Amino acid sequence: MAEILCLGISHYPSLAGHDERMSGILKLMLANPHLPEDVRNPEKWPDAMRAEWGSDEGKSAARDHRQRLVNAFEKTREALDAFKPDFVLIWGDDQYENFKEDIIPPYCVNAHARFKITVPPSNVWGEPSGETFEVPGNVAAAKYLTSRLIEEGFDTAYSYKPLHHSLGHAFTNAILYLDYQRGGFSYPIIPVTVNCYGSLVISQRGGLPSFDKPIKQIDLDPPAPTPKRLFDMGAATARILADSPWRVAILASSGWSHAFLTSKNHYLWPDTDADRAMYDALKSADYDTWRNYSAEAIDNSGQQEMLNWMCLAGALQELGRTGADTEFIDTWIFNSSKVFLISRHTEI
Repeated sequence: MAEILCLGISHYPSLAGHDERMSGILKLMLANPHLPEDVRNPEKWPDAMRAEWGSDEGKSAARDHRQRLVNAFEKTREALDAFKPDFVLIWGDDQYENFKEDIIPPYCVNAHARFKITVPPSNVWGEPSGETFEVPGNVAAAKYLTSRLIEEGFDTAYSYKPLHHSLGHAFTNAILYLDYQRGGFSYPIIPVTVNCYGSLVISQRGGLPSFDKPIKQIDLDPPAPTPKRLFDMGAATARILADSPWRVAILASSGWSHAFLTSKNHYLWPDTDADRAMYDALKSADYDTWRNYSAEAIDNSGQQEMLNWMCLAGALQELGRTGADTEFIDTWIFNSSKVFLISRHTEI
């Protein structure tokens, strides 16, 4: 029988960088010339956000948050090492990395033999900038999954080599942070890239808003796949892998809401209330709330990357996982809500 370990992690903030850089995006958003004066002053911010900013522009909060995140990554890695999977399937977003003007699929299975990861510059590990290492893939399993998904009615894109980048940051960060102590990561991976950014994938290059050239309605791209479709694709993936000969870890890699995507909050803080509502639904195995969550709610709350977790939620329901089967590790602070999930059940 197949065995499946379900994991969910964050791949942000940038733990490869130093603490003083963690507030960098917020500082960029504060430079917005169109920012209303009533929110430019920290005294006008929500209490919890102001407390995090503190007297050192968030450096102390960053240090504490890093430790909580590292602890959560290490606990997740312990579960992965104890499980010893044949490979790790990772759902992650693409922010104008391989999904560019030449092709924007809804999602893509990367059936590559190997993946190159480059160590970021000025990293906390003191490793040489540009140094690379490789992680193996599993081409046979990726082709098997793609074939079965197509047979089940999911018109799945696939690739045998990178288009623009070896691997997007949703995947490289996941591997770097799960190997935060730099002991090595040798598990084969199957990255499944999801077009989470939809209308902003080209128009905003899946990143920060441009204040000197605001996006017009006509500039927006077609939408991302709906939450329901990705939920169902995740369920199909779990069903297919449960019927396979492999021992598999499936992992969702993303933060949930992002401040720089939440226009209703002037790009200064995320929709933490919406995140908590979805967190509570996941903890109580209320999968209907997840599957029926609207694309409009995703965009309104800056939760584009939650679409990676839609795939995971579908897998959890398909595998019959309940809150009792699943361990949740949360690292909530106001301006950086991150969730980790570990769920293992061997009777498939």
